[in-house]
Amino acid sequence: MAMSAPERPPSLDPVAAQRWSMHSTGAASPWLHEEVASRMQERLEFIKLQPTRWVHWGPLKGGLLAHEALQKRYPQAQAWLSSEHPQQDLAAHSALKGRWWQAKRWLRPSLRWGSPPDGQAQMLWANMQLHNAAQPQNLLKTWHKALAVDGFLMFSCLGPDTLRELRDAYAQQSWPEPAHEFTDMHDWGDMLVEAGFAEPVMDMERITLTYETPERLLAELRHWGRNLHVQRFAGLRGRRWLEQLKQVLMTLARPEEGGRLTLSFEIVYGHALKPSPRIPVSAQAAIGLDQMRQMLRSGARIPDKV
Repeated sequence: MAMSAPERPPSLDPVAAQRWSMHSTGAASPWLHEEVASRMQERLEFIKLQPTRWVHWGPLKGGLLAHEALQKRYPQAQAWLSSEHPQQDLAAHSALKGRWWQAKRWLRPSLRWGSPPDGQAQMLWANMQLHNAAQPQNLLKTWHKALAVDGFLMFSCLGPDTLRELRDAYAQQSWPEPAHEFTDMHDWGDMLVEAGFAEPVMDMERITLTYETPERLLAELRHWGRNLHVQRFAGLRGRRWLEQLKQVLMTLARPEEGGRLTLSFEIVYGHALKPSPRIPVSAQAAIGLDQMRQMLRSGARIPDKV
């Protein structure tokens, strides 16, 4: 059955998204992702809960430096490195653990990789992940399952106003879109509730980046992601088209930015809680073992009759 637009980012190619999710960014995470992560960490100042167990989802692309900062914030907490691809979790674990002669390897005995036990984490951190997810609703449910009752999700992703200058430039050339459409933050809020989360809080900001040359702009875009649009250019483009693209990119220059090329990024931030399980109202209430355990941990009342 085809997924509806709210269940998947509009126009995203799921096969291309899967390939990109398996692609490693190398030894360093994208600097834009690290910058977004640092801004998302500022929102932790308003959260009283100090997690003793937390999950970093997709740390290779989400930010290895961000993980270092989070470990300093929660030095006694047990952390899991997790994603949809175990080989990336292992690579992130190796990068963060350090070599055997480095002190940080022995100061972080609580760093683990792989899937955490269900219902144990008090925080799940997912930076710049959702906008490339082929099945984001399923991913939200996976995150919900990993969290303990009263645990919280912190995430960020790209919003629909991202790359608007580049999209306009492509449209003027009658070219296919340079990227798939990104989901609006209000739709993410609805999807959080559908996945079982409560009290979602969504906000956004715009980041404007400028570049001296088209080459520098293209190099950074390649490091951050790929064009996952279902109707993107088929196959590779030639040198002649690349030169034409560079000329098109020169139209992004803005006098108010000193003639530098300008690109806008809409960053969506989300926060939500995992509430106590609700028991269906009926003459007899059937409660699963895992659901009962979560209710007992949270102090919720288990009804014997309704």
